[in-house]
This record gives sequence, C-alpha cells and structure tokens, in this order.
Amino acid sequence: MPESLLGGVITFLEKLGVYDVVLPFLLVFTIVFAILEKTRVFGEEKVGDKSYSRKNLNAMAAFIIGFLVIASSQLVQAISQISAHVFVILLLIVFFLLLVGSFYGEGKIGKEGLQEEWAKNIFIVVIFLAIAFVFLNALPAGQGKTWLEWIFQGSGKAVSSPATASIVLIILIVIFIRYVSKSDNSGGSGGSTEEKKDKKDG
Repeated sequence: MPESLLGGVITFLEKLGVYDVVLPFLLVFTIVFAILEKTRVFGEEKVGDKSYSRKNLNAMAAFIIGFLVIASSQLVQAISQISAHVFVILLLIVFFLLLVGSFYGEGKIGKEGLQEEWAKNIFIVVIFLAIAFVFLNALPAGQGKTWLEWIFQGSGKAVSSPATASIVLIILIVIFIRYVSKSDNSGGSGGSTEEKKDKKDG
C-alpha cells in the first residue's frame, strides 16, 4: 500500500529530528521561560515608574536549560512519553466531562456538577496520582525497568512478607478491641442515663 503524502511529511519531519529535538526544546524553553517570567528570580528593572522582568536573562537561562535537556536522550524520551500520557489523561478527562454533561442541562454542569468540596478534592487527587504514575513510569531505574515497576515490585514483596502480615493482623486486632470497648462504654453510659431518668420519674 503506497504511503500517503501527509504520512511522508510526518516521516520526513521525524527523520529531520523535529519530534526528538525541536519540539522538546520548544516545550522546555516555553515552560522555563514562563516560570522565570512569573517568579522573576533574576530580579526586575525599572523603566520610569514601571518595573519589568529581565527578559534577556530569563530567555538566556531558558535557552540554555532547553539545550541541556535535549542533550540527554533519556530526558527527551521521558518528556515525549510523559507528554503523550498526559495528553491521554486530558483526553479521558474531557470524555468524562462529556458523559457527565449529558446528565445536566446546558450551562449547568459548572453550577451543579461537583459542587461538594470533597468531590473536587477526590477528582484532583485522582488526576495527581495518574500524572505521578505516568511520571514514574517514564523514568528509567536501570535493568530495563522503570521506577513504577520497581515500586510495585518492592511493594509486592513487602506485602507478601510475614512481617507485614503480622503488623496488619496486630493493627486489625487493636482496631477491633478499641471498637468493642467503645461500644461497651457507650452502652454503659446509655444505661446509666436511663436509670437516672427512671429515678427522676419516680
């Protein structure tokens, strides 16, 4: 099957290094420059009564950091993988909002949807965990594994160890004893109040 014209253009850009060099450099440069402009780490310069950020220093620092990043093939690969996965997460969020919006009228999803503070916090925590998993899965930790694989492997060994099982059993026993003793105390206090009421009625 012959390759399409646009497919050939994409292949040409890939061979040219646009996806491995140019786009990661522009992404890092833009993010670092925006952060430096926002924080104004290098100070400000005054022109008349107004103060401006030192754009020349911010641009130079962002330019150097961008080149240092693309000099490492591992960092470029991690940035490409993280960007792709974050876009997938963003796409899933949009699809989720579309499905939720089908249950509401026009313009009501922002007013009626996720009004509770706990719902918003849960939604933010889920997104944060998803991005953290994507970030850990993109960082190599040696021996052909990522940090996420090392964490899951280590947690699996820890959970299956007898020491962990003993600790979990002790915690469950303590919780059960505390629950039983608390229910007994509440029942005892309830009985005492009923006796007091009987004495007052008598």
